[in-house]
Amino acid sequence: MLRIMMAQANFKVGDIDANTQKIIELGRQAQTQGADIVVFPELALTGYPPEDLLLRPSLHLRVESALAQISQSLKDLGIILGYPAQREGKLYNMAGFFYQGQTLGEYAKHCLPNHQVFDEKRYFHPGTQACVVHFRGVRLGLSICEDLWHPEPIMAARDAGAQLMISLNASPFHMGKLAQRRALLQESAINSQLPIIYTNLVGGQDELVFDGASFAVNAQGQICVQAPAYQENLYPVEVCLLEQEACIQQGPQAPQLDADAELYQALVLGLADYVNKNGFQGVVLGLSGGIDSALSAAIAVDALGPERVQAVMMPYHYTSSMSLQDAAAQAKMLGIDYQVLPIAPMVENFMDTLAPCFAGHAKDTTEENLQARTRGVLLMALSNKLGLMVLTTGNKSEMAVGYATLYGDMVGGFNALKDVYKTRVFALASYRNTLSPAIPERVISRPPSAELAPDQKDEDSLPPYPVLDAILHLYIEGDQSQDAIIHAGFTADDVRRVIRLVDLSEYKRRQAAPGVRVSERGFGRDRRYPITQGWIPGV
Repeated sequence: MLRIMMAQANFKVGDIDANTQKIIELGRQAQTQGADIVVFPELALTGYPPEDLLLRPSLHLRVESALAQISQSLKDLGIILGYPAQREGKLYNMAGFFYQGQTLGEYAKHCLPNHQVFDEKRYFHPGTQACVVHFRGVRLGLSICEDLWHPEPIMAARDAGAQLMISLNASPFHMGKLAQRRALLQESAINSQLPIIYTNLVGGQDELVFDGASFAVNAQGQICVQAPAYQENLYPVEVCLLEQEACIQQGPQAPQLDADAELYQALVLGLADYVNKNGFQGVVLGLSGGIDSALSAAIAVDALGPERVQAVMMPYHYTSSMSLQDAAAQAKMLGIDYQVLPIAPMVENFMDTLAPCFAGHAKDTTEENLQARTRGVLLMALSNKLGLMVLTTGNKSEMAVGYATLYGDMVGGFNALKDVYKTRVFALASYRNTLSPAIPERVISRPPSAELAPDQKDEDSLPPYPVLDAILHLYIEGDQSQDAIIHAGFTADDVRRVIRLVDLSEYKRRQAAPGVRVSERGFGRDRRYPITQGWIPGV
């Protein structure tokens, strides 16, 4: 029998000293729980993704020192760990097996992803050799993340004699990702006739969030152990050897979250880690009485606690009494600090100062944007004085079409909703209220409005959100052409207007705050379009 612990852990990128201590502490905990082997995620030692930190000249020395410390501190435990390694002048994404102060084997990742948010070919050379380690009567094959998405590495390990595959992963979340992983591992196990233990990273890193949800499948593709998503802990997998075949025993299986719960927890974890790992005391946000800021406030409270969230209502002439009432009611619901700072005197001073320059020009969005930018100035002043990060609250629909004001409502250090379409914002707000009262029902049911002009509604400037979001999804996630989207049943006027707005707004998105990436094509690391371009989107 082997007791293998999946160490579903949260590491900070670049903090090799702290990561080393965490690995040692988790290893010692695993020993007290009777573990023979503990498996850590991909690049656990540096955190993932370390990006250009991998190019630092001192990285190799720090990694080697940390590995020696770990190996000596956990001599009686088999340790499988991910780290970058220099070998003969080349850098590899490595998995090592350490025991009794010795390196029993090393495996260099074969398949280096270079799509979506991944950029590993910039840094690493691909490995070419299988690695099978003999440990207490079982032959263990090592694998790293992307390698399981291709058949060759696992077949090479099987041909080298592996009886059980151990996969180290830093697989970021997007909606539907867990189902994809499970289907992939089930197919890989059946095709190779090898059981697989899949240990995944958990935690937020800039735009990425890693959901954990580590699991193990037997050679018949059955899920035998399923760790919960978003929880840092050690999860045991029991393995026995029967007639020269490694068999994974049935163990605990955490229930799978539904789509809204999974997404909501991803947003909470992404925000919490961004704030905490960057050392902010808390967040401040503009609470407008609208649904985006309401959902953002609820996420912030769940991520940080009410004592670390400050909300500010900044009314102007067009702010409705309903918005004032709903913002105050929500702040009371959540138990957060709440202040009202009217902006009319400041906006009017701006207008008076600009009046000679604006003479002869009709009113337009300039005056609306001045309101948003005044609010941005106040939020940044509070941030500077109080040490709170400004949480900006725009959703993906708005970011896509530029329905946001640079240096106004786009001001902020992070945006939990950056990759969440407006229609999903409504669904998440309703979901959050099923846990406990957090958002006034009227905020969810009323028509959305920026309240920058009399009787303004979002749909005065945009197609209805269900239509807008469907077009955006086809254009952004689906990369479909204008003609293909029209052929899918949308009016030509709507499609042309939406696509034009998306293309024209790239300069705004390039200046937007980072935010949690939860789709397969988020703005930022995923979608890199030129600002200056002459592409015709017709076909």
